[in-house]
Amino acid sequence: MQRILTAEQDQLIRRERSLLEDLRVLLVRLGAPDDDLALLKRALQQLDELFLLVVVGEFNAGKSAFLNALLGERLLTEGVLPTTSQIQVLRYGDQRREDLIGDDVLVIHLPVMWLREINLVDTPGTNAVIQRHQEITEHFIPRSDLVLFVTSADRPFSESERLLLQRIRAWGKKIVVVVNKIDLIDDPADRQRIVDFVAQNGRQLLGVIPRIFPVSARLALMAKQQAGADRSALERSDLWTQSHFEALEHYILTALDAAERLRLKLENPVGVADNLINHYRRLIESRNDILKDDFIAIDNIEAQLVAYDADMRRDFKYHLSHVDNVLYAMAERGDRFFDDMMRIGRVFDLVNGEKVRAEFERNVIADTSREVEAQVSDLIDWLVQRDYRQWRDVMDYLNRRSTEHAHQIVGKVDSDFEFNRQSLIASVGREAQRVVDSYDPETESLNLAQQVQNALVQTAAVEAGALGLGAILVAVLHTTLLDVTGLLGAGALAALGFYVLPYRRNRLKQELRSGIDALRQQLNDALTRQFERELTDGMQRMREAIAPYTRFVRVEREKLERVTEEMERLRRELVDIRTATAKALPTQND
Repeated sequence: MQRILTAEQDQLIRRERSLLEDLRVLLVRLGAPDDDLALLKRALQQLDELFLLVVVGEFNAGKSAFLNALLGERLLTEGVLPTTSQIQVLRYGDQRREDLIGDDVLVIHLPVMWLREINLVDTPGTNAVIQRHQEITEHFIPRSDLVLFVTSADRPFSESERLLLQRIRAWGKKIVVVVNKIDLIDDPADRQRIVDFVAQNGRQLLGVIPRIFPVSARLALMAKQQAGADRSALERSDLWTQSHFEALEHYILTALDAAERLRLKLENPVGVADNLINHYRRLIESRNDILKDDFIAIDNIEAQLVAYDADMRRDFKYHLSHVDNVLYAMAERGDRFFDDMMRIGRVFDLVNGEKVRAEFERNVIADTSREVEAQVSDLIDWLVQRDYRQWRDVMDYLNRRSTEHAHQIVGKVDSDFEFNRQSLIASVGREAQRVVDSYDPETESLNLAQQVQNALVQTAAVEAGALGLGAILVAVLHTTLLDVTGLLGAGALAALGFYVLPYRRNRLKQELRSGIDALRQQLNDALTRQFERELTDGMQRMREAIAPYTRFVRVEREKLERVTEEMERLRRELVDIRTATAKALPTQND
């Protein structure tokens, strides 16, 4: 800005610069799109530029005619069709000169003295019919310090104008409404109704009643052309009086003095910052809502795993009891066998040890080995199927999560947040799917059975090899239980019935039950160890599978907590700057 600032004003500008720069850094951390970052960059540049007054409106509202009337001669092309296809920036120059910047901006230098302090911008019409005009107009508005909104008295505030006003308000711009072509309305009462209509709609659209100037740019230009450089002749002109242009010209050229222009210039970058802060606060809230539900999802998965662990341990005891029942049944058969075999009436059978052993294997051991193997096989199949179902449940849950909340993201933000979140959920889901797809129940069961068998072999201290559970069972019982041969070598036959047989019968029952208890404990220990190993490994794999997703959610929450604190600090600073600006440069009421 080409003027000397007071220390207080200079401090305000420094605070605004710091605010805008801190906000830019924060938006970079949030993954803001380049357009928003460029907007902040332009807001910073605005602090060093001349006051920028932007004229907007529909193509036939008379914007160019208004500017010509303000300049005092027909310097810009007018017409009933769209005539301005570019942004036209009017600047001071010793002589008229035009410079084209890019495809959309035409800089026109004019020898008009008050353009030394103000840059005027004429924008294309905002009618949706010519979409390109609307795009470049709305792209340029955020750079303005003051917006002159030109509408036509014969159709004030059309739908496209309403939409544009809402956009301008969103950027926090100060708006002055020019109701052009007021000379088309002959009845003063009708003119007042139009002004009242604009005021009422302005309040609805902007939240406040804007300053309104009903004018006739056509009559004003005619009056100035007739009066030439004679100001007194202009003031006596009926056309000038009928144009009602003097109040508007006074506002632009006199009321907007250096202090007022500085106030507006300081307010506009703050308005840009305010709009961006509000937008990204909503974005942060949206992300926090998503992360909150992500935490709930993670907690749900963990709760499912805890419940799964508890259910598995409970059900494992139930399945293990089936193995115990097989062995308990064998112990009861053993009691009956010894009660029948160890009596005096079968003393000669007792002499034949091989026969006793054969009957013991047939009547006591019987199908115990196959029943134990069947129960262990059922337990293994149950473990495999439950592990499979748990992975499938996790996968299905994550697949549902991957499609939730996408609609809650505020605006179009070119950020890694949602992309990374969706990728991680999809990755975890794919891992669960891979595990599910790789499940071959038969193979899994065989592998687990082999591990159980190896554990049991090691526990029982039996030579490994091709031994199955049944063979292990027989080997353990034969080595620890029976040796009923040689019973007659210790005394007379009569003594057997009264002393030896009852004693040996009870002893053998006890040895049988002790052996079965030892075998049951060995089986339980081996199966329990393997179950614990499988359950722990399965739970660990599931937790490791979702760990990247869990870490992402936690890191993002911590990041958003820090960003939220910084955003709140910037919001408070913005409020303080506005208060200080209002105190140092109060709004003019004239």
